[in-house]
Amino acid sequence: MIILGVNAFHADASACIVREGTLIAAAEEERFRRVKHFAGFPIESIRYCLAAAGIGIGALDVVAVNQDDRANLRQKISYALKGRPDLRLLLDRVRNRRARTGIVVSLSDAFPGEHVRASLMQVEHHLAHLGSAFLVSPFEEAVALSVDGFGDFASAAWGLGRGNRIEVDDKVYFPHSLGIFYQGLTQYLGFPDYGDEYKVMGLAPYGEPRFMDAMRKIVMLQDDGTFRLGLEYFRHHREQVGYEWDNGEPKVGRLYTSRLVDLLGPVRAAGDAMTQRHKDIASSAQAMYEEALFHLLNRLHARYAVDALALSGGCAMNSAANGKVLRSTPFRRMYVPAAAGDAGGAIGAAFIAWHRISATSARFDMEHANWGPAADDGDLSALVEDRRAAFANEGILARRIDDEGDLVQCTASAIAQGRVVGWFQGRMEWGPRALGNRSILADPRRPDMQEIINARIKRRESFRPFAPSILREAVSDWFEVDCDVPFMTQVVPVREAKRALIPAVTHVDGTGRLQTVGRRANPRYHRLIEAFSGLTGVPVVLNTSFNENEPVVCSPQEAFECFIRTDMDVLVLGDWFIERPVRKIG
Repeated sequence: MIILGVNAFHADASACIVREGTLIAAAEEERFRRVKHFAGFPIESIRYCLAAAGIGIGALDVVAVNQDDRANLRQKISYALKGRPDLRLLLDRVRNRRARTGIVVSLSDAFPGEHVRASLMQVEHHLAHLGSAFLVSPFEEAVALSVDGFGDFASAAWGLGRGNRIEVDDKVYFPHSLGIFYQGLTQYLGFPDYGDEYKVMGLAPYGEPRFMDAMRKIVMLQDDGTFRLGLEYFRHHREQVGYEWDNGEPKVGRLYTSRLVDLLGPVRAAGDAMTQRHKDIASSAQAMYEEALFHLLNRLHARYAVDALALSGGCAMNSAANGKVLRSTPFRRMYVPAAAGDAGGAIGAAFIAWHRISATSARFDMEHANWGPAADDGDLSALVEDRRAAFANEGILARRIDDEGDLVQCTASAIAQGRVVGWFQGRMEWGPRALGNRSILADPRRPDMQEIINARIKRRESFRPFAPSILREAVSDWFEVDCDVPFMTQVVPVREAKRALIPAVTHVDGTGRLQTVGRRANPRYHRLIEAFSGLTGVPVVLNTSFNENEPVVCSPQEAFECFIRTDMDVLVLGDWFIERPVRKIG
């Protein structure tokens, strides 16, 4: 049984292949198209997944998509009759659903001359999210919660996962949504692009939550654990909000109304100076989201009396809130998948389909996120040889280091000397985070390293933080937790005595966006951090995604081009160690 999972005609289009209950490959379309959050049909991701599985399109048995136009039909009809929304809003949603249900036809068009025999299985949006977390988690039983903007007319869903089944018990329906709340405030703060919510999360520690009275008018907590929006502050339920999902960068029109401006004050236009008021509003928005999330989680724990949580949906990308879950609720264990947002719906849909069809109770445990393309050694060597002339012109030296111990020692030494390293290894990561295969690495001990990389490599806002990658065995010595966080999904406190030792990855509030690195999940990356620890006594490296205001690099050619056009000092491309002349960049 071979299942193609797809998130299509929406932001973060993606695909995966599951064969006999085992994940073979997964990738997001943005990595191939080089368009951030690419929305449309993920044909290049599908081509990659088929190639990784060694099959043609005719070998597929099922195409599973993370949308079901039959879901929540009663709520849709009721709202249409009572809410009287703009007719254009309803027509836009109908057109989008038709596009998704035409996926098998789109496959036939993309592979002319090949017979597509697969059947289409629609999986309700939030059930796919829940599956993307629980069905690949290490838990046999867990509360499963999905929270996002909207999907299939709901913004949240929850239930209990047992074995290979998830029972969805309740939902929050349109028009109420924590995702819409956070996205609307993101736009208000002058971050208009799709996916900019992480900028607000990064800005929040620089402010104080001085606007909570206003926030509690925007989001109102209910006695049953749910939430409602102050709808007068939002447009999405009454007017047509422009959405662009057609083969390009997704665009979302303004979500907030003039009433929000009356409540909070003047809007910050993109490019305007960032004032303390803006930072305080960001802090307040983050605090409101956390208050609502923990309110719901506390009620769910009381209802199910299960200590494990599988968390998913676009809001589960809020790593700052995630890092407080185990301290602010009775839950004691948590799993957040590498791609908690809509891209992850492809994996969720595929595994929901597998467990519907299969008689087996066996589960797949996703311990790592390395499911994307890799470059073989011959391709890397050919690239290096092809660029020899360019290297010579810039004084760049390239040498192959076949012994892995020597390679990681040279790399660790470069990092310890203050050099910025592009690290391209193995299969590309699944999800938005670089986790040690498509990463830029640097010394976390240097107080100026955050500024250096933001200004000279990433060319982005100065407040944007970087993550600490730490040996799993050293976590409790450096952080106030002792758990597995392999996908960089939690911001947690750095131990107070250690904060001054790793200032480049410690936020202004004393936290860090943790990535734990296990020897089995990523042996070369683990060995590199071990080597750095041997040189410095610090089992942590600064890790950020290998890109420059673009999707994370996918191919070695893209890695090389990013290295050349930025101020990176070293590029480690497989076994190739490529370096510019030594220079002081601080």
